[in-house]
Amino acid sequence: MAFRKPVGTDGPAITALIAACPPLDPNSAYCNLLQCTDFADSCIVATCDGTVAGWVSGYRPPAAPENFFVWQVAVSSAARGQRLASRMIEALLARPEQAGVTHLTTTITDDNRASWALFQGLARSWGAPLEKTARFERDAHFAGAHATEWQARIGPLTPKGRHQQEDF
Repeated sequence: MAFRKPVGTDGPAITALIAACPPLDPNSAYCNLLQCTDFADSCIVATCDGTVAGWVSGYRPPAAPENFFVWQVAVSSAARGQRLASRMIEALLARPEQAGVTHLTTTITDDNRASWALFQGLARSWGAPLEKTARFERDAHFAGAHATEWQARIGPLTPKGRHQQEDF
């Protein structure tokens, strides 16, 4: 498995991967293209034999640059069970562009067991606490059309926990 920053031509493969990974919200192809270009420093692609097998998109919120927000994590069915999502997030946080990050955040619906397992596993392996708070509520933010998104916040991250890397 090889990890790299995305490029614009990855857009269609990433759009297809996200579509094949319910319950992920499908972004527009244009949104994925912007993530591959304008946000490449905070996104990662995992490839196997030239095929996109994994994707993590994220960003550092301008108002809280010490946080790294994970927007989406997608792993192809063929690449599951290899800790690929964890490895991609660890590789992203180890990049020089992420210097100064002290917390990892994301939002997850209550019923997304795979995402909760991923973030609980990261917190456990890093020896960092995970806090869960409502961020976007079903009625107040989604007019009842979407389940509440709970913020998972891991940290503070220590340099030891943040940069423990395996050979990829």
